Amino acid sequence: MGFGDKLLDAGERFGRLCVGIDPHAALLEQWGLGNDAAGLREFSMICVEAFAGHVALVKPQVAFFERFGSAGYAVLEEVLQALRASDSVVVADAKRGDIGSTMEGYANAWLAAGSPLEADAVTLTPYLGVGSLTPAFDLARTGGKGVFVMAANSNPEAEQFQSQSVGGVSIAQQMVDACGEFNRSHVPGEVGHVGVVVGATVGHPPRLDGLNAAVLMPGVGAQGATLDDVTRVAGSVAHLVFPNVSRSVLAAGPDVYELRKRAIELVKR
Repeated sequence: MGFGDKLLDAGERFGRLCVGIDPHAALLEQWGLGNDAAGLREFSMICVEAFAGHVALVKPQVAFFERFGSAGYAVLEEVLQALRASDSVVVADAKRGDIGSTMEGYANAWLAAGSPLEADAVTLTPYLGVGSLTPAFDLARTGGKGVFVMAANSNPEAEQFQSQSVGGVSIAQQMVDACGEFNRSHVPGEVGHVGVVVGATVGHPPRLDGLNAAVLMPGVGAQGATLDDVTRVAGSVAHLVFPNVSRSVLAAGPDVYELRKRAIELVKR
């Protein structure tokens, strides 16, 4: 089963939702945990217990682990391994992007089988050109993995830039179209493994009907978007869209049951 079908299968079983693991300092304090590697680990493993095998897609935000250096990465490795051992799909929110052998190195770090940081998918930044991400696209395809390319992000600064027209087509649309072309060329007739990130807050979203891959859609909850916005942005491909929530679910912690309950309630809406 390719990544696209694997993710859609998880969405059928658990509901189409992505929950973030975002252990920022304020949330660690809110949960009564130390702003240190020990607090990071306790927070993260509570999230794993709450979401693994209960949520379709789980997304650790790499930055909040990276700030603790090697100790943080050790926790992240443990989290990724535990999530991958469950029926959930895990995407490392690393937003990597570079060229040539450096991009290949990033791809191997997050997508290669046996890597300490192996995830089912990774987020990528395309602003050195979508073609620069080909090493990750190729490794994902051969290894049954996925990627999510930043196309129309949920922060206001991103929309101001990504909605600009170049040659009569918005930058965001060009990103989506390039990813769709890769899916058509390399996995024809299947749900592709090159997905995109499109925010539910975006006022003029790109068309998604030519992508034929999963869409990660942040902005729901604390950033102000609603599930009605998700429907508006998704258009005809709602079955491929996974709304991403973090703070609105994590606020229910540190109780495992309450965290899981909050996520399941969102799926049912």
